[in-house]
Amino acid sequence: MSSDSSPISRLQTYLGIGDRAGSPVDRKLQDLKRRKAVRRLWFGLGVVLFAAMMNWSLSLVGFSLAELNRQFPEFVEALTGYFPPTTYFGIPFIDVVQYWQFMIEAELFAASQMTIAIALAGTALGLPGALFFGIMASERVVPYPFNFAFRATMSVIRAIPAIVWVLILIPLGGVGPFTATLAITIDTAGYLGRLFTDELEEIEDGPIEGIRSTGANKSQIISFGMLSQVFRQFLAWIAFDLEHNVRVAITLGVIGAGGLGLELNIQRRTFNYTEMMACIILVVLLAGSVELLSQRLRSYLREDDSEQTGVLEAFVTAPRKIVQSGMGRR
Repeated sequence: MSSDSSPISRLQTYLGIGDRAGSPVDRKLQDLKRRKAVRRLWFGLGVVLFAAMMNWSLSLVGFSLAELNRQFPEFVEALTGYFPPTTYFGIPFIDVVQYWQFMIEAELFAASQMTIAIALAGTALGLPGALFFGIMASERVVPYPFNFAFRATMSVIRAIPAIVWVLILIPLGGVGPFTATLAITIDTAGYLGRLFTDELEEIEDGPIEGIRSTGANKSQIISFGMLSQVFRQFLAWIAFDLEHNVRVAITLGVIGAGGLGLELNIQRRTFNYTEMMACIILVVLLAGSVELLSQRLRSYLREDDSEQTGVLEAFVTAPRKIVQSGMGRR
Protein backbone atom coordinates (compact mmCIF):
# COMPACT_ATOMS: atom_id res chain seq x y z
CA MET A 1 0.00 0.00 0.00
CA SER A 2 1.42 3.38 -1.03
CA SER A 3 2.09 6.16 1.47
CA ASP A 4 -0.52 8.36 -0.27
CA SER A 5 -3.29 6.00 0.85
CA SER A 6 -2.26 5.88 4.53
CA PRO A 7 -4.65 7.32 7.14
CA ILE A 8 -2.15 10.04 8.11
CA SER A 9 -1.75 11.08 4.50
CA ARG A 10 -5.52 11.22 4.00
CA LEU A 11 -5.91 13.31 7.18
CA GLN A 12 -3.23 15.71 5.98
CA THR A 13 -4.95 15.99 2.64
CA TYR A 14 -8.32 16.69 4.32
CA LEU A 15 -6.84 19.42 6.53
CA GLY A 16 -4.83 20.89 3.67
CA ILE A 17 -1.45 20.48 5.37
CA GLY A 18 -0.07 17.71 3.22
CA ASP A 19 1.09 17.86 -0.34
CA ARG A 20 0.12 21.27 -1.68
CA ALA A 21 1.02 20.43 -5.24
CA GLY A 22 -2.43 18.97 -5.91
CA SER A 23 -4.78 20.19 -8.59
CA PRO A 24 -6.69 23.49 -8.19
CA VAL A 25 -9.89 21.47 -7.81
CA ASP A 26 -8.45 19.56 -4.84
CA ARG A 27 -7.27 22.76 -3.21
CA LYS A 28 -10.67 24.31 -3.75
CA LEU A 29 -12.39 21.32 -2.16
CA GLN A 30 -10.03 21.46 0.81
CA ASP A 31 -10.72 25.14 1.25
CA LEU A 32 -14.48 24.54 1.15
CA LYS A 33 -14.13 21.79 3.76
CA ARG A 34 -12.16 24.11 6.06
CA ARG A 35 -14.76 26.86 5.68
CA LYS A 36 -17.57 24.41 6.40
CA ALA A 37 -15.78 23.19 9.51
CA VAL A 38 -15.25 26.77 10.70
CA ARG A 39 -18.92 27.63 10.11
CA ARG A 40 -19.99 24.58 12.08
CA LEU A 41 -17.65 25.54 14.90
CA TRP A 42 -19.00 29.11 15.08
CA PHE A 43 -22.57 27.85 14.86
CA GLY A 44 -21.97 25.45 17.73
CA LEU A 45 -20.38 28.20 19.81
CA GLY A 46 -23.33 30.47 19.05
CA VAL A 47 -25.82 27.82 20.16
CA VAL A 48 -23.91 27.24 23.40
CA LEU A 49 -23.68 30.98 24.10
CA PHE A 50 -27.38 31.51 23.38
CA ALA A 51 -28.32 28.59 25.64
CA ALA A 52 -26.14 29.98 28.44
CA MET A 53 -27.70 33.44 28.12
CA MET A 54 -31.21 31.99 28.08
CA ASN A 55 -30.47 29.94 31.19
CA TRP A 56 -29.06 33.01 32.96
CA SER A 57 -32.06 35.14 31.96
CA LEU A 58 -34.64 32.56 33.05
CA SER A 59 -32.94 32.00 36.38
CA LEU A 60 -32.63 35.73 36.99
CA VAL A 61 -36.35 36.40 36.42
CA GLY A 62 -37.36 33.27 38.32
CA PHE A 63 -39.19 31.69 35.39
CA SER A 64 -39.98 28.01 35.65
CA LEU A 65 -42.54 25.63 34.23
CA ALA A 66 -43.44 24.56 37.76
CA GLU A 67 -44.36 28.14 38.71
CA LEU A 68 -46.31 28.56 35.47
CA ASN A 69 -48.21 25.35 36.15
CA ARG A 70 -48.98 26.50 39.70
CA GLN A 71 -50.38 29.85 38.57
CA PHE A 72 -52.25 28.57 35.52
CA PRO A 73 -55.42 27.44 37.37
CA GLU A 74 -55.87 30.95 38.77
CA PHE A 75 -55.59 32.35 35.26
CA VAL A 76 -58.19 29.91 33.96
CA GLU A 77 -60.50 30.94 36.79
CA ALA A 78 -60.05 34.60 35.91
CA LEU A 79 -61.06 33.92 32.30
CA THR A 80 -64.70 33.76 33.37
CA GLY A 81 -64.27 37.35 34.50
CA TYR A 82 -62.68 38.45 31.22
CA PHE A 83 -65.34 36.62 29.22
CA PRO A 84 -68.55 36.55 31.31
CA PRO A 85 -70.76 33.67 30.16
CA THR A 86 -74.40 33.95 29.21
CA THR A 87 -76.86 32.26 26.86
CA TYR A 88 -78.56 33.59 23.75
CA PHE A 89 -81.55 31.47 22.66
CA GLY A 90 -80.23 28.67 24.86
CA ILE A 91 -76.77 28.77 23.28
CA PRO A 92 -73.77 29.53 25.54
CA PHE A 93 -72.11 32.78 24.56
CA ILE A 94 -70.06 35.68 25.92
CA ASP A 95 -72.14 38.37 27.60
CA VAL A 96 -71.12 41.28 25.37
CA VAL A 97 -73.90 43.39 26.88
CA GLN A 98 -71.81 43.79 30.02
CA TYR A 99 -68.96 45.19 27.94
CA TRP A 100 -71.26 47.67 26.23
CA GLN A 101 -72.90 48.79 29.45
CA PHE A 102 -69.55 49.51 31.06
CA MET A 103 -68.32 51.38 27.98
CA ILE A 104 -71.32 53.68 28.27
CA GLU A 105 -71.27 54.05 32.06
CA ALA A 106 -67.52 54.73 32.26
CA GLU A 107 -67.58 56.98 29.17
CA LEU A 108 -64.85 54.95 27.51
CA PHE A 109 -65.57 56.52 24.13
CA ALA A 110 -64.68 59.93 25.59
CA ALA A 111 -61.52 58.35 27.02
CA SER A 112 -60.73 57.03 23.53
CA GLN A 113 -61.06 60.55 22.16
CA MET A 114 -58.62 61.74 24.82
CA THR A 115 -56.12 59.07 23.79
CA ILE A 116 -56.39 60.08 20.13
CA ALA A 117 -56.09 63.77 21.07
CA ILE A 118 -52.89 63.14 23.05
CA ALA A 119 -51.35 61.23 20.14
CA LEU A 120 -52.40 63.79 17.51
CA ALA A 121 -51.30 66.81 19.55
CA GLY A 122 -47.99 65.21 20.47
CA THR A 123 -47.27 64.26 16.86
CA ALA A 124 -48.19 67.71 15.53
CA LEU A 125 -46.15 69.56 18.15
CA GLY A 126 -43.16 67.26 17.68
CA LEU A 127 -43.16 67.53 13.89
CA PRO A 128 -41.31 70.91 13.69
CA GLY A 129 -38.61 69.58 16.00
CA ALA A 130 -38.34 66.39 13.96
CA LEU A 131 -37.94 68.40 10.74
CA PHE A 132 -35.32 70.63 12.34
CA PHE A 133 -33.23 67.81 13.76
CA GLY A 134 -33.80 65.61 10.71
CA ILE A 135 -32.47 68.26 8.34
CA MET A 136 -29.64 69.55 10.52
CA ALA A 137 -28.40 66.03 11.28
CA SER A 138 -27.98 65.28 7.58
CA GLU A 139 -24.41 65.49 6.34
CA ARG A 140 -25.74 66.97 3.11
CA VAL A 141 -26.85 70.06 5.04
CA VAL A 142 -24.45 70.35 7.96
CA PRO A 143 -20.95 68.96 7.31
CA TYR A 144 -19.38 66.33 9.53
CA PRO A 145 -18.60 66.47 12.46
CA PHE A 146 -20.91 69.43 13.21
CA ASN A 147 -24.01 67.43 12.28
CA PHE A 148 -23.04 64.94 14.96
CA ALA A 149 -24.35 67.30 17.67
CA PHE A 150 -27.87 67.02 16.23
CA ARG A 151 -27.56 63.26 15.80
CA ALA A 152 -26.38 62.94 19.40
CA THR A 153 -29.35 64.98 20.62
CA MET A 154 -31.78 62.69 18.81
CA SER A 155 -29.96 59.65 20.20
CA VAL A 156 -30.40 60.96 23.74
CA ILE A 157 -34.11 61.57 23.12
CA ARG A 158 -34.58 58.06 21.72
CA ALA A 159 -32.64 56.52 24.60
CA ILE A 160 -35.27 57.79 27.06
CA PRO A 161 -38.70 56.10 26.67
CA ALA A 162 -41.79 58.31 26.56
CA ILE A 163 -42.98 56.92 29.88
CA VAL A 164 -39.74 58.16 31.48
CA TRP A 165 -40.20 61.58 29.86
CA VAL A 166 -43.55 61.81 31.64
CA LEU A 167 -41.82 61.16 34.96
CA ILE A 168 -39.19 63.79 34.16
CA LEU A 169 -41.86 66.35 33.25
CA ILE A 170 -44.03 65.79 36.35
CA PRO A 171 -42.76 69.00 38.03
CA LEU A 172 -43.84 70.93 34.93
CA GLY A 173 -47.43 69.76 34.62
CA GLY A 174 -48.09 66.86 36.97
CA VAL A 175 -49.36 63.55 35.63
CA GLY A 176 -52.09 64.09 33.06
CA PRO A 177 -52.85 64.56 29.37
CA PHE A 178 -50.79 67.78 29.23
CA THR A 179 -47.62 66.02 30.39
CA ALA A 180 -48.31 63.02 28.16
CA THR A 181 -48.60 65.33 25.16
CA LEU A 182 -45.26 66.95 26.01
CA ALA A 183 -43.63 63.54 26.39
CA ILE A 184 -44.91 62.38 22.99
CA THR A 185 -43.76 65.71 21.49
CA ILE A 186 -40.19 65.10 22.65
CA ASP A 187 -40.34 61.44 21.66
CA THR A 188 -41.58 62.35 18.18
CA ALA A 189 -38.78 64.87 17.65
CA GLY A 190 -36.19 62.18 18.32
CA TYR A 191 -37.67 59.20 16.50
CA LEU A 192 -39.23 60.95 13.53
CA GLY A 193 -36.19 63.20 13.16
CA ARG A 194 -33.91 60.19 12.80
CA LEU A 195 -36.20 58.69 10.15
CA PHE A 196 -36.14 61.99 8.26
CA THR A 197 -32.34 62.07 8.40
CA ASP A 198 -32.08 58.55 6.98
CA GLU A 199 -34.39 59.49 4.10
CA LEU A 200 -32.33 62.61 3.28
CA GLU A 201 -29.16 60.53 3.15
CA GLU A 202 -30.67 58.38 0.36
CA ILE A 203 -31.77 61.12 -2.05
CA GLU A 204 -30.30 61.71 -5.50
CA ASP A 205 -27.61 64.33 -6.08
CA GLY A 206 -28.91 65.36 -9.51
CA PRO A 207 -31.81 67.60 -8.40
CA ILE A 208 -29.60 69.19 -5.75
CA GLU A 209 -26.92 70.08 -8.30
CA GLY A 210 -29.58 71.34 -10.70
CA ILE A 211 -31.03 73.74 -8.10
CA ARG A 212 -27.54 74.83 -7.03
CA SER A 213 -26.57 75.60 -10.64
CA THR A 214 -29.38 78.18 -10.83
CA GLY A 215 -27.74 80.24 -8.10
CA ALA A 216 -30.21 79.21 -5.39
CA ASN A 217 -29.29 79.87 -1.78
CA LYS A 218 -28.97 77.22 0.93
CA SER A 219 -32.61 77.28 2.04
CA GLN A 220 -33.85 77.02 -1.54
CA ILE A 221 -31.54 74.07 -2.19
CA ILE A 222 -32.89 72.32 0.90
CA SER A 223 -36.52 73.08 0.05
CA PHE A 224 -36.58 72.43 -3.69
CA GLY A 225 -33.58 70.14 -4.16
CA MET A 226 -33.83 67.91 -1.09
CA LEU A 227 -37.21 68.03 0.64
CA SER A 228 -39.09 67.84 -2.65
CA GLN A 229 -37.56 64.39 -3.20
CA VAL A 230 -38.69 62.98 0.13
CA PHE A 231 -42.09 64.65 0.56
CA ARG A 232 -44.04 61.41 0.13
CA GLN A 233 -41.65 59.46 2.33
CA PHE A 234 -41.94 62.08 5.07
CA LEU A 235 -45.74 61.88 4.99
CA ALA A 236 -45.58 58.09 5.19
CA TRP A 237 -43.27 58.25 8.22
CA ILE A 238 -45.53 60.82 9.90
CA ALA A 239 -48.48 58.46 9.48
CA PHE A 240 -46.41 55.59 10.90
CA ASP A 241 -45.30 57.70 13.86
CA LEU A 242 -48.88 58.73 14.60
CA GLU A 243 -49.83 55.06 14.70
CA HIS A 244 -46.95 54.47 17.12
CA ASN A 245 -47.93 57.46 19.27
CA VAL A 246 -51.48 56.15 19.73
CA ARG A 247 -50.01 53.07 21.40
CA VAL A 248 -47.67 55.26 23.44
CA ALA A 249 -50.62 57.40 24.58
CA ILE A 250 -52.42 54.27 25.76
CA THR A 251 -49.32 53.18 27.67
CA LEU A 252 -48.88 56.59 29.28
CA GLY A 253 -52.49 56.44 30.45
CA VAL A 254 -51.61 53.40 32.55
CA ILE A 255 -49.45 55.61 34.81
CA GLY A 256 -52.19 58.23 35.12
CA ALA A 257 -51.83 60.36 32.00
CA GLY A 258 -55.48 60.00 30.99
CA GLY A 259 -57.39 58.26 28.26
CA LEU A 260 -58.11 54.56 27.88
CA GLY A 261 -54.92 53.52 29.63
CA LEU A 262 -55.98 55.27 32.84
CA GLU A 263 -59.35 53.51 32.95
CA LEU A 264 -57.68 50.18 32.17
CA ASN A 265 -55.29 50.64 35.09
CA ILE A 266 -58.13 51.55 37.47
CA GLN A 267 -60.01 48.36 36.61
CA ARG A 268 -56.82 46.32 36.89
CA ARG A 269 -56.13 47.59 40.38
CA THR A 270 -59.67 46.71 41.48
CA PHE A 271 -59.56 43.27 39.77
CA ASN A 272 -62.65 44.00 37.67
CA TYR A 273 -61.77 41.64 34.84
CA THR A 274 -64.94 42.17 32.83
CA GLU A 275 -64.43 45.94 32.87
CA MET A 276 -60.77 45.41 32.01
CA MET A 277 -61.77 43.37 28.98
CA ALA A 278 -64.13 46.13 27.86
CA CYS A 279 -61.19 48.54 27.95
CA ILE A 280 -58.97 46.07 26.11
CA ILE A 281 -61.58 45.65 23.37
CA LEU A 282 -61.62 49.40 22.79
CA VAL A 283 -57.82 49.52 22.88
CA VAL A 284 -57.66 46.87 20.14
CA LEU A 285 -60.30 48.61 18.04
CA LEU A 286 -58.70 52.02 18.46
CA ALA A 287 -55.11 50.97 17.77
CA GLY A 288 -56.19 48.64 14.96
CA SER A 289 -58.26 51.34 13.23
CA VAL A 290 -55.44 53.86 13.37
CA GLU A 291 -52.98 51.25 12.09
CA LEU A 292 -55.32 50.36 9.23
CA LEU A 293 -55.77 53.99 8.20
CA SER A 294 -52.01 54.57 8.46
CA GLN A 295 -51.36 51.52 6.30
CA ARG A 296 -53.82 52.70 3.67
CA LEU A 297 -52.19 56.14 3.58
CA ARG A 298 -48.69 54.71 3.28
CA SER A 299 -49.89 52.38 0.54
CA TYR A 300 -51.34 55.33 -1.35
CA LEU A 301 -48.14 57.33 -0.96
CA ARG A 302 -46.10 54.39 -2.28
CA GLU A 303 -48.41 54.28 -5.30
CA ASP A 304 -48.85 50.55 -4.72
CA ASP A 305 -51.89 49.70 -6.81
CA SER A 306 -51.95 46.14 -5.53
CA GLU A 307 -52.83 47.44 -2.07
CA GLN A 308 -55.28 50.16 -3.07
CA THR A 309 -58.35 48.95 -1.22
CA GLY A 310 -60.93 50.74 0.82
CA VAL A 311 -61.13 50.65 4.60
CA LEU A 312 -64.22 48.41 4.62
CA GLU A 313 -62.69 46.02 2.10
CA ALA A 314 -59.47 45.93 4.12
CA PHE A 315 -61.40 44.91 7.24
CA VAL A 316 -63.25 42.18 5.33
CA THR A 317 -60.16 40.75 3.60
CA ALA A 318 -57.79 41.05 6.59
CA PRO A 319 -58.53 37.54 8.03
CA ARG A 320 -58.02 35.89 4.66
CA LYS A 321 -54.71 37.73 4.13
CA ILE A 322 -53.50 36.73 7.59
CA VAL A 323 -54.32 33.07 6.95
CA GLN A 324 -52.64 33.15 3.53
CA SER A 325 -49.57 34.80 5.04
CA GLY A 326 -49.36 32.14 7.73
CA MET A 327 -49.73 29.32 5.19
CA GLY A 328 -47.07 30.88 3.01
CA ARG A 329 -44.56 30.85 5.86
CA ARG A 330 -44.95 27.12 6.47
